[in-house]
Amino acid sequence: MSDEESPPFEDPVVVPIEDRIDLHSFHPKELLDVVDAYLDAAIEAGFREVRLIHGRGKGVQRTRVQSRLAADERVLEFADAPPERGGWGATVVRLRG
Repeated sequence: MSDEESPPFEDPVVVPIEDRIDLHSFHPKELLDVVDAYLDAAIEAGFREVRLIHGRGKGVQRTRVQSRLAADERVLEFADAPPERGGWGATVVRLRG
C-alpha cells in the first residue's frame, strides 16, 4: 500500500458521544452510516434526546437524515430544531427508552 492509499490514521478516531453531532465533517456517502452508529452510541450513553446538525443548504442532507429517522425503530419522534438550536439546519430526535 502506498502512502497515497494508506489511511490517514493508524487507529480509529474516537469521537466523544454528546447530545449532538455535527454532520458537516462527514462525507455525504457516509452520512447515514454515521447517523446510525451515532444513535446506537447515544442510546448506550443514556441520551433520550439528541440533535443532528446537518446544515441548511438546499435541504438535501436534512431530507436524507429525516427519511432515515422516519424508518428507525429507535426513534420516538423527530422535528426541525427550534430557532435557538439551529432551526431547519438541525433535527431534534427523541429516542425510545
